[in-house]
Amino acid sequence: MTHRIHSAALTALLAAALFGATTPLAKALLGTLSPFVLAGLFYLGSGIGLAVTMLVQSLSRSTQSPQARAQAREARRIPARELPWLAGAIAAGGVAGPAFLMFGLTTTPATVTSLLLNLEGVFTAVIAWVVFRENVDWQVFLGMVAIVAGGVALSWQPGAAGVPLGALLVIAACASWAVDNNLTRKVSTNDATVIACVKGLVAGSVNLAIGLAAGARLPHAASVAAAMVTGFAGYGVSLVLFVVALRNLGTARTGAYFSVAPLFGVVLSLALWPAVPPASFWIAAVLMALGIWLHLRERHEHEHTHEALEHSHRHRHDAHHQHEHDFAWDGSEPHAHPHRHEPITHTHAHFPDIHHRHRH
Repeated sequence: MTHRIHSAALTALLAAALFGATTPLAKALLGTLSPFVLAGLFYLGSGIGLAVTMLVQSLSRSTQSPQARAQAREARRIPARELPWLAGAIAAGGVAGPAFLMFGLTTTPATVTSLLLNLEGVFTAVIAWVVFRENVDWQVFLGMVAIVAGGVALSWQPGAAGVPLGALLVIAACASWAVDNNLTRKVSTNDATVIACVKGLVAGSVNLAIGLAAGARLPHAASVAAAMVTGFAGYGVSLVLFVVALRNLGTARTGAYFSVAPLFGVVLSLALWPAVPPASFWIAAVLMALGIWLHLRERHEHEHTHEALEHSHRHRHDAHHQHEHDFAWDGSEPHAHPHRHEPITHTHAHFPDIHHRHRH
């Protein structure tokens, strides 16, 4: 259990680190661009980069048997019944969220925006706990409070004020991304690379089209390439890791770890533009470390019943995966294929992951 906690938490923190590094890298590499064009290039970079990654993986399997290749293709297919969840996630997080943020930034100081963006983690957890009934105990709740308080300390600047309408638009962006996080959880059993690729291609095309329609122009080729490479790492690879963390930790806990992203951004900024960290940085670091520690020491255990479930994801044949195969299996693990879980009742420590979405 301890190993699983650390592995899943590390995945979420790596996602946060890559995403948090996006802002200072964009500042260092790209300079001033139309916000929608920048968002579009970031998303397109992630989508195209992940598509190329999957193509390379497919070519590397050319020596495998036709059955093995068919199995790999099937494992990457998102069931039709789950496509509405993915479409909703893309609309909320890839289109509405960036649009609200870009319009909000036009009338809201960056300092106020940074402070308000901490609400994404709060909204994500509230929706997960209230709407989707994800389990929460006092330790996880306090950990979430500590991480959000760290984010507030990191971005707080006394005396900063913004136009109310702009602030409301930034808050709407946070709510949109929170909806995105919770809807993405509904499809997180599927191939994380496919999910992130589709999100990137659709959101990138929409944002870039909006920017160009508003009169913006594409920058020179070097800036386009830099933006897309940054987007591949900070949006694409980060989102793949985020989806994997969702699969293993649940939405609220993954959102809490991901809320640490601004701290990584500040660390990279200090590395690129050396300066003495302010006291608020150390306060934020301590609060976020406390929140992570509270999450890492969580232990939730009780008797629970698994209902019959069918899905596809990478797995080992552990206590939750005792099934037969309708294809020739060479014994390699982990592997991915559509499989069915029969009802089972047992007791062990667990997270609200893809196999433990039961009520309490």
